[in-house]
Amino acid sequence: MTTQPVGERPAWVDDELFPFESRFVELDGNVVHYVDEGSGPILLMLHSNPVWSFVYREVIAALRDRFRCIALDFPGFGLSTGAPGYRFLAQDHADLLVSFLDRLDLSELTLVGHGWGGPLGLYAAQQRPEAFERLILSNTWAWPLNGDLSSEVFSRSMGGAMGRALMRRFNPLVNIFIPSSHKRRKLSEVEMAHYREATATPERRQACAALPSELVGAREFFTTLAGQLGALAQLPTLIVWADADPIFTDKYRVRLEATFPNHTTAVLRGVGHFPQSDAPAEFSATIETWWAGLAGRGGTTS
Repeated sequence: MTTQPVGERPAWVDDELFPFESRFVELDGNVVHYVDEGSGPILLMLHSNPVWSFVYREVIAALRDRFRCIALDFPGFGLSTGAPGYRFLAQDHADLLVSFLDRLDLSELTLVGHGWGGPLGLYAAQQRPEAFERLILSNTWAWPLNGDLSSEVFSRSMGGAMGRALMRRFNPLVNIFIPSSHKRRKLSEVEMAHYREATATPERRQACAALPSELVGAREFFTTLAGQLGALAQLPTLIVWADADPIFTDKYRVRLEATFPNHTTAVLRGVGHFPQSDAPAEFSATIETWWAGLAGRGGTTS
Protein backbone atom coordinates (compact mmCIF):
# COMPACT_ATOMS: atom_id res chain seq x y z
CA MET A 1 0.00 0.00 0.00
CA THR A 2 1.32 3.44 -0.92
CA THR A 3 1.27 6.29 1.56
CA GLN A 4 -1.55 8.70 0.88
CA PRO A 5 -0.59 12.31 0.19
CA VAL A 6 -1.31 14.61 3.13
CA GLY A 7 -4.73 16.13 2.87
CA GLU A 8 -5.90 13.99 -0.01
CA ARG A 9 -8.53 11.30 -0.10
CA PRO A 10 -6.93 7.91 -0.84
CA ALA A 11 -8.04 5.84 -3.82
CA TRP A 12 -9.33 3.00 -1.62
CA VAL A 13 -12.24 5.11 -0.37
CA ASP A 14 -15.29 4.04 -2.37
CA ASP A 15 -17.10 7.16 -3.61
CA GLU A 16 -20.43 5.31 -3.72
CA LEU A 17 -20.08 3.82 -0.24
CA PHE A 18 -18.78 7.07 1.24
CA PRO A 19 -20.39 9.68 -1.03
CA PHE A 20 -19.23 12.75 0.83
CA GLU A 21 -16.61 15.40 0.18
CA SER A 22 -13.49 14.77 2.22
CA ARG A 23 -12.27 17.95 3.91
CA PHE A 24 -8.98 18.44 5.74
CA VAL A 25 -7.73 20.93 8.28
CA GLU A 26 -4.26 21.15 9.82
CA LEU A 27 -4.17 21.67 13.57
CA ASP A 28 -0.74 21.96 15.20
CA GLY A 29 0.75 19.67 12.56
CA ASN A 30 -2.08 17.13 12.75
CA VAL A 31 -3.98 16.68 9.50
CA VAL A 32 -7.61 16.11 10.45
CA HIS A 33 -10.10 14.67 7.99
CA TYR A 34 -13.78 15.45 8.34
CA VAL A 35 -17.03 15.52 6.42
CA ASP A 36 -19.48 18.41 6.57
CA GLU A 37 -22.74 17.54 4.89
CA GLY A 38 -26.16 19.18 4.74
CA SER A 39 -27.53 22.28 6.42
CA GLY A 40 -29.50 23.07 9.52
CA PRO A 41 -28.80 22.33 13.18
CA ILE A 42 -25.33 20.86 13.61
CA LEU A 43 -24.82 17.27 14.69
CA LEU A 44 -21.19 16.75 15.71
CA MET A 45 -20.60 13.01 15.25
CA LEU A 46 -17.65 11.54 17.12
CA HIS A 47 -16.39 7.99 16.59
CA SER A 48 -14.86 5.40 18.88
CA ASN A 49 -11.93 2.98 18.59
CA PRO A 50 -11.09 1.53 16.02
CA VAL A 51 -13.57 3.06 13.56
CA TRP A 52 -13.70 6.46 11.85
CA SER A 53 -16.27 8.80 10.32
CA PHE A 54 -17.12 6.01 7.86
CA VAL A 55 -19.12 4.37 10.66
CA TYR A 56 -21.65 7.23 10.47
CA ARG A 57 -22.02 7.17 6.69
CA GLU A 58 -25.63 5.89 6.55
CA VAL A 59 -26.71 8.16 9.39
CA ILE A 60 -25.23 11.15 7.60
CA ALA A 61 -26.98 10.18 4.37
CA ALA A 62 -30.29 9.85 6.23
CA LEU A 63 -30.06 13.10 8.21
CA ARG A 64 -28.27 15.60 5.97
CA ASP A 65 -31.53 16.85 4.47
CA ARG A 66 -32.54 18.05 7.96
CA PHE A 67 -29.24 18.61 9.75
CA ARG A 68 -25.70 19.74 9.12
CA CYS A 69 -23.71 16.60 9.87
CA ILE A 70 -20.06 17.06 10.82
CA ALA A 71 -17.99 13.95 11.49
CA LEU A 72 -14.23 14.03 11.99
CA ASP A 73 -11.53 11.39 12.29
CA PHE A 74 -9.31 11.73 15.33
CA PRO A 75 -5.58 11.64 14.45
CA GLY A 76 -4.44 8.12 13.63
CA PHE A 77 -7.95 7.04 12.66
CA GLY A 78 -9.53 6.96 9.22
CA LEU A 79 -7.95 9.55 6.96
CA SER A 80 -6.41 11.72 9.70
CA THR A 81 -2.73 11.69 10.61
CA GLY A 82 -1.02 12.70 13.82
CA ALA A 83 1.83 15.16 14.02
CA PRO A 84 5.25 13.96 15.18
CA GLY A 85 5.03 13.53 18.91
CA TYR A 86 1.26 13.13 19.00
CA ARG A 87 0.62 10.43 21.60
CA PHE A 88 -2.91 9.31 20.60
CA LEU A 89 -4.02 9.56 24.24
CA ALA A 90 -7.39 10.70 25.57
CA GLN A 91 -6.17 14.16 26.55
CA ASP A 92 -4.51 14.64 23.15
CA HIS A 93 -7.71 13.78 21.28
CA ALA A 94 -9.82 15.91 23.61
CA ASP A 95 -7.62 18.97 23.21
CA LEU A 96 -7.49 18.51 19.45
CA LEU A 97 -11.29 18.40 19.32
CA VAL A 98 -11.48 21.76 21.09
CA SER A 99 -9.01 23.17 18.56
CA PHE A 100 -11.14 21.75 15.74
CA LEU A 101 -14.27 23.47 17.08
CA ASP A 102 -12.39 26.74 17.43
CA ARG A 103 -10.90 26.57 13.93
CA LEU A 104 -14.29 25.92 12.32
CA ASP A 105 -15.97 28.41 14.68
CA LEU A 106 -18.73 25.94 15.48
CA SER A 107 -21.62 26.73 17.81
CA GLU A 108 -25.19 25.64 18.58
CA LEU A 109 -23.94 22.06 18.54
CA THR A 110 -25.55 18.76 19.36
CA LEU A 111 -22.93 16.23 20.38
CA VAL A 112 -23.38 12.72 18.98
CA GLY A 113 -20.87 10.77 21.06
CA HIS A 114 -20.37 7.03 20.78
CA GLY A 115 -17.79 5.02 22.73
CA TRP A 116 -14.68 7.16 23.08
CA GLY A 117 -16.54 9.92 21.27
CA GLY A 118 -18.66 10.40 24.39
CA PRO A 119 -15.99 11.46 26.90
CA LEU A 120 -13.99 13.34 24.26
CA GLY A 121 -17.07 15.28 23.19
CA LEU A 122 -18.19 15.95 26.76
CA TYR A 123 -14.73 17.32 27.54
CA ALA A 124 -15.07 19.72 24.59
CA ALA A 125 -18.52 20.73 25.85
CA GLN A 126 -17.02 21.52 29.26
CA GLN A 127 -14.31 23.63 27.65
CA ARG A 128 -16.71 25.41 25.28
CA PRO A 129 -20.09 25.29 27.08
CA GLU A 130 -21.48 28.16 25.04
CA ALA A 131 -21.11 26.06 21.87
CA PHE A 132 -23.22 23.04 22.92
CA GLU A 133 -27.00 22.92 23.24
CA ARG A 134 -27.88 19.21 23.28
CA LEU A 135 -26.31 15.80 23.82
CA ILE A 136 -26.84 12.45 22.09
CA LEU A 137 -24.92 9.70 23.87
CA SER A 138 -24.68 6.13 22.61
CA ASN A 139 -22.99 3.21 24.39
CA THR A 140 -20.45 5.37 26.12
CA TRP A 141 -19.27 6.56 29.53
CA ALA A 142 -17.85 9.64 31.24
CA TRP A 143 -16.11 8.58 34.49
CA PRO A 144 -13.05 6.62 35.62
CA LEU A 145 -13.21 2.88 34.97
CA ASN A 146 -10.54 2.09 37.51
CA GLY A 147 -11.85 -0.65 39.78
CA ASP A 148 -14.26 -1.99 37.17
CA LEU A 149 -13.04 -5.57 36.77
CA SER A 150 -13.73 -6.13 33.07
CA SER A 151 -12.30 -2.72 32.16
CA GLU A 152 -9.21 -3.27 34.28
CA VAL A 153 -8.55 -6.69 32.72
CA PHE A 154 -9.02 -5.48 29.14
CA SER A 155 -7.07 -2.26 29.66
CA ARG A 156 -4.09 -3.88 31.37
CA SER A 157 -3.92 -6.84 28.98
CA MET A 158 -4.56 -5.18 25.61
CA GLY A 159 -2.97 -1.93 26.77
CA GLY A 160 0.21 -3.58 28.00
CA ALA A 161 3.33 -4.11 25.92
CA MET A 162 2.21 -7.54 24.69
CA GLY A 163 -1.30 -6.34 23.90
CA ARG A 164 -0.03 -3.34 21.95
CA ALA A 165 2.31 -5.59 19.99
CA LEU A 166 -0.60 -7.90 19.14
CA MET A 167 -2.67 -4.93 18.06
CA ARG A 168 0.05 -3.67 15.74
CA ARG A 169 0.75 -7.13 14.35
CA PHE A 170 -2.71 -8.67 13.95
CA ASN A 171 -5.15 -5.73 14.13
CA PRO A 172 -7.70 -7.67 16.23
CA LEU A 173 -9.96 -4.70 16.97
CA VAL A 174 -10.61 -4.30 13.27
CA ASN A 175 -10.48 -7.91 12.14
CA ILE A 176 -12.42 -9.43 15.05
CA PHE A 177 -14.09 -6.78 17.19
CA ILE A 178 -15.78 -4.73 14.43
CA PRO A 179 -17.55 -7.65 12.68
CA SER A 180 -18.43 -9.47 15.91
CA SER A 181 -19.93 -6.27 17.34
CA HIS A 182 -22.53 -6.09 14.58
CA LYS A 183 -25.51 -8.19 15.66
CA ARG A 184 -28.26 -7.08 13.28
CA ARG A 185 -26.27 -7.22 10.07
CA LYS A 186 -23.07 -8.59 8.63
CA LEU A 187 -20.62 -6.11 7.20
CA SER A 188 -19.66 -6.68 3.59
CA GLU A 189 -16.08 -7.26 2.54
CA VAL A 190 -16.10 -3.86 0.88
CA GLU A 191 -17.17 -2.23 4.14
CA MET A 192 -14.56 -4.13 6.11
CA ALA A 193 -11.93 -3.04 3.60
CA HIS A 194 -12.53 0.57 4.65
CA TYR A 195 -11.53 -0.28 8.20
CA ARG A 196 -8.62 -2.51 7.20
CA GLU A 197 -7.18 0.00 4.73
CA ALA A 198 -7.35 2.74 7.35
CA THR A 199 -5.20 0.53 9.61
CA ALA A 200 -3.16 -1.20 6.93
CA THR A 201 0.26 -0.89 8.58
CA PRO A 202 1.56 -1.27 12.14
CA GLU A 203 2.19 2.48 12.15
CA ARG A 204 -1.45 3.17 11.27
CA ARG A 205 -2.54 0.94 14.16
CA GLN A 206 -0.71 3.01 16.73
CA ALA A 207 -3.81 5.03 17.62
CA CYS A 208 -5.95 1.91 18.05
CA ALA A 209 -3.24 0.33 20.20
CA ALA A 210 -2.85 3.37 22.46
CA LEU A 211 -6.43 3.77 23.67
CA PRO A 212 -7.03 0.45 25.50
CA SER A 213 -4.48 1.39 28.16
CA GLU A 214 -6.22 4.75 28.53
CA LEU A 215 -9.38 3.10 29.85
CA VAL A 216 -7.68 3.02 33.26
CA GLY A 217 -4.47 4.90 32.47
CA ALA A 218 -6.30 8.19 31.85
CA ARG A 219 -7.70 8.24 35.39
CA GLU A 220 -6.89 11.91 35.92
CA PHE A 221 -8.64 12.87 32.67
CA PHE A 222 -11.78 10.94 33.58
CA THR A 223 -11.81 12.07 37.20
CA THR A 224 -11.71 15.69 36.11
CA LEU A 225 -14.32 15.04 33.42
CA ALA A 226 -16.73 13.37 35.84
CA GLY A 227 -16.26 16.10 38.42
CA GLN A 228 -17.40 18.77 35.98
CA LEU A 229 -20.37 17.01 34.39
CA GLY A 230 -22.77 18.99 36.56
CA ALA A 231 -22.32 21.96 34.23
CA LEU A 232 -23.84 19.90 31.40
CA ALA A 233 -26.39 17.94 33.41
CA GLN A 234 -29.45 19.93 32.38
CA LEU A 235 -28.82 19.90 28.63
CA PRO A 236 -31.52 18.03 26.69
CA THR A 237 -30.02 14.57 26.27
CA LEU A 238 -30.91 11.59 24.13
CA ILE A 239 -29.45 8.27 25.22
CA VAL A 240 -29.51 5.81 22.31
CA TRP A 241 -28.61 2.44 23.76
CA ALA A 242 -27.78 -0.76 21.88
CA ASP A 243 -28.73 -3.53 24.28
CA ALA A 244 -26.69 -6.33 22.68
CA ASP A 245 -23.40 -4.57 23.39
CA PRO A 246 -21.28 -6.85 25.63
CA ILE A 247 -19.00 -3.95 26.59
CA PHE A 248 -21.34 -1.14 27.53
CA THR A 249 -24.01 -2.97 29.46
CA ASP A 250 -27.07 -1.61 31.25
CA LYS A 251 -25.09 -0.35 34.22
CA TYR A 252 -23.48 2.29 31.99
CA ARG A 253 -26.86 3.38 30.64
CA VAL A 254 -28.28 3.66 34.16
CA ARG A 255 -25.40 5.84 35.28
CA LEU A 256 -25.75 8.10 32.24
CA GLU A 257 -29.45 8.47 32.97
CA ALA A 258 -28.65 9.51 36.54
CA THR A 259 -25.93 11.90 35.37
CA PHE A 260 -28.13 13.63 32.77
CA PRO A 261 -31.62 13.86 34.32
CA ASN A 262 -33.05 15.85 31.39
CA HIS A 263 -32.83 12.75 29.22
CA THR A 264 -34.85 10.58 26.91
CA THR A 265 -33.71 6.98 26.51
CA ALA A 266 -34.27 4.86 23.42
CA VAL A 267 -33.17 1.22 23.62
CA LEU A 268 -32.31 -0.45 20.32
CA ARG A 269 -33.10 -4.12 20.81
CA GLY A 270 -30.69 -6.73 19.53
CA VAL A 271 -28.22 -4.11 18.28
CA GLY A 272 -24.48 -4.45 18.83
CA HIS A 273 -21.77 -2.06 19.94
CA PHE A 274 -21.89 0.12 16.80
CA PRO A 275 -25.59 1.08 16.55
CA GLN A 276 -24.99 3.80 13.95
CA SER A 277 -23.69 1.05 11.65
CA ASP A 278 -25.60 -1.99 12.92
CA ALA A 279 -29.02 -0.28 12.84
CA PRO A 280 -28.49 3.04 11.01
CA ALA A 281 -32.13 3.57 10.00
CA GLU A 282 -33.33 3.06 13.58
CA PHE A 283 -30.51 5.18 14.96
CA SER A 284 -31.36 8.04 12.58
CA ALA A 285 -35.12 7.78 13.15
CA THR A 286 -34.57 7.89 16.90
CA ILE A 287 -32.74 11.20 16.57
CA GLU A 288 -35.44 12.66 14.34
CA THR A 289 -38.23 11.55 16.68
CA TRP A 290 -36.48 13.00 19.71
CA TRP A 291 -35.80 16.25 17.87
CA ALA A 292 -39.44 16.57 16.90
CA GLY A 293 -40.41 15.92 20.51
CA LEU A 294 -38.16 18.74 21.71
CA ALA A 295 -39.85 21.10 19.28
CA GLY A 296 -43.25 19.94 20.50
CA ARG A 297 -42.26 20.75 24.09
CA GLY A 298 -41.03 24.17 23.07
CA GLY A 299 -37.36 23.25 23.06
CA THR A 300 -34.89 25.16 20.91
CA THR A 301 -34.31 22.98 17.83
CA SER A 302 -33.75 25.42 15.01
